[in-house]
Amino acid sequence: MINITLPDGSVRQYPKGVTGLEIASSISEGLARNVLAVKVNGSVWDLSRPIEEDASVQLLTWNDDLGKNTFWHSSAHLLAEALEELYPGIKFGIGPPVENGFYYDVDLGEGKTFSQDDFAKVEQKMLELARAKNEYVRQEVSKADAIQYFTEKGDQYKLDLLQDLVDGTITFYTQGNFVDLCRGPHIPNTGFIKAAKLMNVAGAYWRGDEKSKQLTRIYAITFPKQKELTEYLERLEEAKKRDHRKLGKELELFAFSEKVGMGLPLWLPKGTLLRERLEQFMRKAQVKAGYQPVVTPHIGSKELYVTSGHYEKYGADSFQPIKTPNENEEFLLKPMNCPHHCEIYKTRPRSYKELPVRFAEFGTVYRYEQSGELHGLTRVRGFTQDDAHIFCRPDQVKEEFIKVIDLVLYVFKALGFEDYTAQVSLRDPENKAKYIGSDENWEKAESAIIEAAAEKGLTTVTELGEAAFYGPKLDFMVRDALGRKWQLGTIQVDYNLPERFQLEYIGADNAKHRPVMIHRAPFGSLERFVAVLIEHCGGNFPLWLSPEQFAILPISEKYQDFAQQVYDRLQQNDIRGFVDNRDEKIGRKIRDAEVSKVPYMLIVGEKEQENGAVSVRRHGEGDLGTMTVDEFIVTFQSKIAEMLNN
Repeated sequence: MINITLPDGSVRQYPKGVTGLEIASSISEGLARNVLAVKVNGSVWDLSRPIEEDASVQLLTWNDDLGKNTFWHSSAHLLAEALEELYPGIKFGIGPPVENGFYYDVDLGEGKTFSQDDFAKVEQKMLELARAKNEYVRQEVSKADAIQYFTEKGDQYKLDLLQDLVDGTITFYTQGNFVDLCRGPHIPNTGFIKAAKLMNVAGAYWRGDEKSKQLTRIYAITFPKQKELTEYLERLEEAKKRDHRKLGKELELFAFSEKVGMGLPLWLPKGTLLRERLEQFMRKAQVKAGYQPVVTPHIGSKELYVTSGHYEKYGADSFQPIKTPNENEEFLLKPMNCPHHCEIYKTRPRSYKELPVRFAEFGTVYRYEQSGELHGLTRVRGFTQDDAHIFCRPDQVKEEFIKVIDLVLYVFKALGFEDYTAQVSLRDPENKAKYIGSDENWEKAESAIIEAAAEKGLTTVTELGEAAFYGPKLDFMVRDALGRKWQLGTIQVDYNLPERFQLEYIGADNAKHRPVMIHRAPFGSLERFVAVLIEHCGGNFPLWLSPEQFAILPISEKYQDFAQQVYDRLQQNDIRGFVDNRDEKIGRKIRDAEVSKVPYMLIVGEKEQENGAVSVRRHGEGDLGTMTVDEFIVTFQSKIAEMLNN
C-alpha cells in the first residue's frame, strides 16, 4: 500500500500502482467523469499512469489552469490528426497550449496555403474524430526507434526535435491513427472535446529562427461544452469593444506617432489628467506609508548597470549606448530605477535605527522591444513604473512585506479589481546553483513572504523555480471583467543589489551589516496598468479617476453664464469637467456626453437658473432628479470618499 496525500491534507491508502482515475473514482463518480489529469508531486501526469510510491496528489479538472492546459494540449493533437487526414503529407512542428487555447506549427508543403476559408472543414473533422472517443495512449520509445519512425514518415521537424532529447526520456502519444512525439500529459480520450473553433492563422519561423523555413501557425481553442465556446466568443466580441487602443483613441487619451517613434506613447490632455490622478492617488498613499519621494535621471553611466547586472540582463534589449565626445564614456537610457536608488542610499552612512528607508519614484525606463512585440500601451519601449525600494534589516522583511501587501490591496479595491490570486514564487530546491545568497537568507525571505501572505488571508499558489535569481517574490495575478488574467503588482526580496553596491548600515553592535532590499510596484508599468484598466472598465473609469467627471449642458445660449457659474463652483471643489456651449440641441449634447462616458451630465435651463440648481443625469443610469449645486457637490464628494475608503 502507498499513502496518497490530497490537497486538503487528508491521507488515503491505495495499492501500489494506483492511477489518478482510480483515485478519482474512489472519491466520487462525478469527479471521475470530469477529471482530466493528475498532479503527482508537482508534475502533471496522465490519469492512466501508475503511481508507485507515496505521493501528494491533486486531481485536475476543467476548473484548474493545469487541467485546461492538458485539455488544450490534447486538443492540439486532435487538430493535427484532423489536418493529417485532410492534408496528406503535412509535416508537424510543435503544438503547445497557450493562455487561451493552443496552436500547431505545420508545413503544408510547397505551394499549399491555409486560410480562414479552410477553418470550417477542419473544425468539422476535429469534432468527427473527437466523437470516436479514441484514447490518448502513452508509449516509451528508444531514440533509435523514434528516429526511424519519423525518418520513414519524412518529418524533418520531429527529427530536429529528437536531436535535443536524451535516450530513455522519449515518449510517443497515439490517438486514433495519429502518432506524435510528445512528453504529455493528455486527457483520457478525445470524447471530452465537445466544441472546437479555429481562431487565427499566421506565419512562424521554425524554432523562431528567421533563417529557417516559415511554417503555418494555426491557432484554435476547444471546450468540454458548446455553451462555453459560445460564451467565450461573446467575451471576445466584448473584448474588441473594450480594446484599449480603440477606446484610447475614441476617448482621446493617448496616441502614437511614427515620427516620434514606435512604442513611445504620447499622452493627450485627457489621458494626462487620468495618469496624473493615478500618480496623485499613489503619492498620497505612499506618503501615509512612510515613503520618501526621489527623482533620478533618464540616463546613467553604463558602469552603473554593469555593476547592477542589468546591462548583462537587458543589454541586448536596450537602446544602444549613448557615446559622448569624451573617449570611453558611455551612457544608457535606464532600463530600471533600482541602481539609482541604491546610489541614493549610499549618499550618507545609515544606522539600524533609521531603517527601513523607503524611496519611491515614478521613474521612466526604456527597453528596446522588437517591433513585432509592441502592442498599444501593454508593450512599449518607454514606460513609467511606480517604483519603490525599501532598504531594511533582515528582521523587518516580514513586517515591510505586509505593509506593501496592504498598499497593493488598497489599489485593487479603489480601482475595482476584486478577483486576484497571489503567486508565491520560490527558488527550485533541486537547483540552488541558479540563485545567489545563503540558504539562511533564502529561508528567512521565503518564510517572511509565506507568513505575510497567510496573515493577510490571501488566496495563493506556490510556484517552485519561479523566484528571481536574487530572491523570492509575490506576484498578484488579477482577472479583469472579461475573466482574462493579468500580472499587476509585484513584491520582490533582493539580497543581490545590496551586495553588488556594497550597501551597509551600522547595527546595534556597532558593526557593518548588509540591508535587505524590497522592490515593489503596485501598478507596475503605468502604461500597461492604464491599458488593463481601460479594458477592465470599458472606459467607464471610477468616478474619482475619470478625466472629465461632469459635463454642464446648457439648454440654450441664454443659460451659458449660469453654466459658467456652476462650472466655477465645481472647479473650486476639485471636481473636473467642462461646459458644452455648442449650438446643438440638448438631446445631441446628452448623446455625445454618453458616448464620451462622462459620469455626470448637469443640465441647466430656466428652472435650474432660477433655483440655483442642476438637473442631474448619470452615465448609463439616466435622470437622477434636480439638486442644488451644493447638494450635488456633497453627493459627489461622499461618493469619492466612499470609493477611496477615506
